[in-house]
Order: sequence, then C-alpha cells, then structure tokens
Amino acid sequence: MRIAVMTDSTAYIPKNIREDKDIHMVPLSVVFGDDSYQEEIDITTEEFYQKIKDAKELPTTSQPSIGYVTEKLEELAKDYDAVVSIHLSSGISGTYQAIVSAGDMVEGIDVYAFDSEISCMAQGFYVLEAAELAKQDKTPEEIIQRLDQIKASIKAYFMVDDLTNLHRGGRLNGAQALVGSLLQVKPVLHFVDKVIVPFEKIRTRKKALNRIIGMLEEDAKDRKLKVAFIHANAEEAANELKDDFLKKYPQSEATLSYFGPVIGTHLGEGAIGVCWYTV
Repeated sequence: MRIAVMTDSTAYIPKNIREDKDIHMVPLSVVFGDDSYQEEIDITTEEFYQKIKDAKELPTTSQPSIGYVTEKLEELAKDYDAVVSIHLSSGISGTYQAIVSAGDMVEGIDVYAFDSEISCMAQGFYVLEAAELAKQDKTPEEIIQRLDQIKASIKAYFMVDDLTNLHRGGRLNGAQALVGSLLQVKPVLHFVDKVIVPFEKIRTRKKALNRIIGMLEEDAKDRKLKVAFIHANAEEAANELKDDFLKKYPQSEATLSYFGPVIGTHLGEGAIGVCWYTV
C-alpha cells in the first residue's frame, strides 16, 4: 500500500525537506489588495515581511479552494492508495474541512485527514513523523494512532509584540479580556480546543519569553524532547533561545523555524513561539 503524506503551507517545512521526505503540500494564500500570493510558492517569508512594512493596510489570508484540493488529490491518486493529510487547526481555518470535503469527492484514494489543532512547526512535527512512518510502510491507521500519541504530549506557546493583528483578524478568542488598555501587555498565548486563547498576561516581552522557556525547561529536566523555536522575522532572538536551551539540555533536539506569510499576517513581526513534544 502506497501512502502519501500531505500538509498545508502553514507547517512551514522548507521545500528541500519536503522534497527529501516526499511530503506534498497545498498552499494557503496571503492577499495584498488585488494581488494574491500562494505562500511558499509565489512569495517567500523574507519578501512578505518586507512587503508588509510597505503596505498601507493589513493583508488578508485565504485557504486553498476545494477545487484546488480536489485536483491535488486526483493527482496523488495516480501514484498512491491513501493519503494522510495533516492541517492547521480547524478552529482558525477551513483548510481541514476543505480536505475532508474534497476527500469525499475523489475516487481512487483513501483520505485520512488529521486536524493538528495547532499550526506552524508544531503541525510540522506531526507531518515529519508521518512521513517517517510512511517510509516504514506503516498503515494509515498506525500513522494516525502515532499522531494522536504526539497530540497527548505536544505543547506550544507564543507571544506577540502587538495583539492588534490577531484581534482584527478575528483569530484571538477571548479578545474581550485583552483589548483596550490591555493591548500593551505581552500575553503568552496558546491553543485550547482548536482556537487561540490567552494563557497568561505578562507585562514585558522578556518576562513573557522567560515564562515560556521556564515551562519548556521544566519538561526537559527528566525527558528527551523535540523542540522548535519559531520566529516572525526575529531569527537572532529565536536562535539565541535555541542555543541557550541546547547548552542546558543537550539530550533534546531543537530546530529553528519561522512564522511565514499567512500566520505572520495574524501574529505580526517580532512574534516568538516555542513548541515541543516528548520523544
């Protein structure tokens, strides 16, 4: 049984890694005025952060159409019997549901859609694990079972410099508690029940990052973790956090990742996130 692994662009797995691990991808898009760009295809992350600085209005984002997804699945059906398709949280995007709907319409391939209930490299962790298991000839059911095991231990926290983008884009649940005068705080955010909610309200960027790192290090004391440090055009800061962590906990694995155009639109430049799970 030949199994394909597919995800969307918000996993932010670099193209060379996708190609090496035979990971297929459907892109979301970022829209500046009348111009739409498929992220990871039409616009790079570096180009996006430069473009958003010059933009008069905040761009919008859009999910792949069911038609696009259907074509992608029909293409995969020529070479594969099944696809495990892993996507960003259904609580912030309709991408997962588009996969489910398209899967019901396409014949010749069994579609196993998986809602990561999260995004970015936390989502990417699931994808990379699925790709490895597919190479080991695991069944789709076995792959989904392993992804559910990861879901039980995965954690992800992030902070933004300015909540305005999240609030305006409607991606921050419970925003009533944070708007107005509280927009000046640096809250630690996370996903609960598929949506973004405040974890803790903290007054400064440094304290917010220290709070996240403190939770990470608490878990790293007695177990091996896979960790990703994620940044929105703040590579130096994220890399420093990664290097400091690995000095203390060399038994764990840590990588650097990024918030690309679609997620960067909502988080804003300067956002930092950390996600991890137990190996």
